Parts: sequence; structure tokens; C-alpha cells
Amino acid sequence: MSRGASRLGPLLLAGLLAVGRPAGPAHAQAPADAPGSTDSPDHPATPGPADAAASPASALHQEGLALVHVVRPGEKLASIAQRYYGDPRREAVLVAENGLEARGGSSVTVGMRLVVPHVRYHVVREGESWRSLAERFYGMPERAFLLASVNGASPRENPDVGAEILVPHPLRHVAEQNETLVQVARRYYGDRREAKLLRRFNRLRGRRLQRGQIVLVPLADLVLSEEGRALAARQYGRAPSGGERRALQARIAEQLPALREHVVAGRYAEALALGYRLLGSEACTGNQIVTIQRWLAEALVALERPDLAEAAFAEALARQPDLELDAMRTSPRVLAVFRRAQQRALRKTAR
Repeated sequence: MSRGASRLGPLLLAGLLAVGRPAGPAHAQAPADAPGSTDSPDHPATPGPADAAASPASALHQEGLALVHVVRPGEKLASIAQRYYGDPRREAVLVAENGLEARGGSSVTVGMRLVVPHVRYHVVREGESWRSLAERFYGMPERAFLLASVNGASPRENPDVGAEILVPHPLRHVAEQNETLVQVARRYYGDRREAKLLRRFNRLRGRRLQRGQIVLVPLADLVLSEEGRALAARQYGRAPSGGERRALQARIAEQLPALREHVVAGRYAEALALGYRLLGSEACTGNQIVTIQRWLAEALVALERPDLAEAAFAEALARQPDLELDAMRTSPRVLAVFRRAQQRALRKTAR
């Protein structure tokens, strides 16, 4: 959807309301897997394939995305954690990420460079899958289940193009003597049951860990505070995303049922106002645009504007060529306009 098109929406609405009310309604409809693993007995946790605990954090370092803090006089780990996360208890994360001594109140020295880990956000591009994204951010496509689950999706389906997804940070934890996955889960998640997630993510067998063994701990709540984002902006040249687009897309998803209800109930002016407002946010995912254009088209047919309805269907078909309407539940007038848009799309593809 172009900027010009989104600005046209209110103008079209005003003009259509001046034309008068139409006849009869028109309908149809719109449309995720999670971790799971079996427990092994008390055997040492051994990696599956050789690269099970490979360093996916290195993927972020290779892209130049590591946030670095240089320790200043008077600073301690707790005060640094307070600045970046708004929580001094997050010093445990700084200890693990930087390989500092976890016991005995590890200290830092002036001039020391500390990596400050945090979650990231990524806008899905055409052709990306959960497996390709897992390979990019975590070094292994098999870790796709984690990305999909955190973002409320199924790893069996491709992520929605244009969607801003949350990428949990893969914290590197070095196992201590006689430490277990349950203890690691309690330490970072506060829940022993998350040991299953750690086992699956690291492709481990058993519960006990060997001293010095690396366990990757994906943290989805490692969010920078406002001060932390400001400090990151100095290094990156701009503030990293705080998930604003993702939050806006979630709000858009909540309003899509209301758009459908407006059309089904014959409130076409309200449907156009809501649909064009959502498109005007310019934050919609590809699937959201398809859904909005599909319902706008029905409202436009009812308002005696088949030309604009056909253009709306064309926008939807450009993003989802296999889009179909339920012939039993959709009015013949709407179906006729949709078929014309389909034929035009096919002719364009054949050129």
C-alpha cells in the first residue's frame, strides 16, 4: 500500500458518503506450535550433533550488533545493569555474557569492555522462513521452534512478511561443577520446567551438565530500559527498536474482527473509515493488508464502487495470489468483481 493510497482513503470515504447508501451486504472470513521434549534420566547432558551449543551470539557480533559498555570509575555490575535494564538483578546476565566469575561478587575494573546483551527485533522480509531466521540468529535452523513460539506462530508456516518479530538473546551460560539444567532454568527463568526448553534448544540429553559446558539460554525479556536504549543509540547511531512496530501490529490484529463485523452488519462507512485508518498506519503485515483490502472491497461493492473494489482485490491478490472467496457465503456481486481482479492479475503474470 503506497503512502498516496493510504491518504486517498479518507477522501474516497467522504465522496462515497455523498453518493448515498447502497444495497445488500456481502461476507466472508479470515483465518500457530510450541516447545516439547521428553525427559531423560539422570545422565550427563551431552550434545546431540557437534554444533549443538555453537556460539549463535557470534551471529550478532559478526553483524556488528553487540552493544558494548566501557566501565567508568565508581561503576559496579549492579549499577550498570540498572542503567541498561532498569534492574540491578540483571547483573547475573552481564556476568554470564562476559565470562566473569559468577561467585564471590565479581568486580569490574575501569576501562573494562562489557558486552550488554538484549533482545532484538527483526522485520520479516520476502523469502524468509523461521528456519532461515533461526540459522541467522542462532546458528541452527532446528532452533526455529523457539522463534516461532515466542512470536505466537507455528514453525510449520512461514512468518508473515512485514511482521516485526522478537528475537530472544541467546545468553551463554558456562556450567559449574555438578550443575543441572533444572538449576540453570531456575536461575534464569525462575521455573524448573523450562529445563525442557533448554534441553531442546541446546539439543542435549540428560539433566546433569559437565563442568565448563556451554548452555545457551534464550531470554525473551532482556529488554533495554529507556536509558539503555539512549546509550545504545550513541553506539548504533540510532535507537534500536523497542518493539513498537510489533505492538502496533498486535493492536491492528485486535481490530480486524471489528472491520469484518462492520461489513457483515452493513456498516460500510464505518468499515471504510476503520480499514483506511489501519492501512494508513503503514505498519500492517502482508497478511493484515490482504485481510483489510478484502473487507474494504466488499464494502466498496456495496457502496456501488466496483472500480475501487476491484483495485482493493488487486492489492490483496498481489500479496496473496492464491486468495479465494467462499462462493457459498459471498454475494454474487462481490464474486463478480473478485473474478475480474483475478483475471487481471493472471494476465499481468502471463506477460
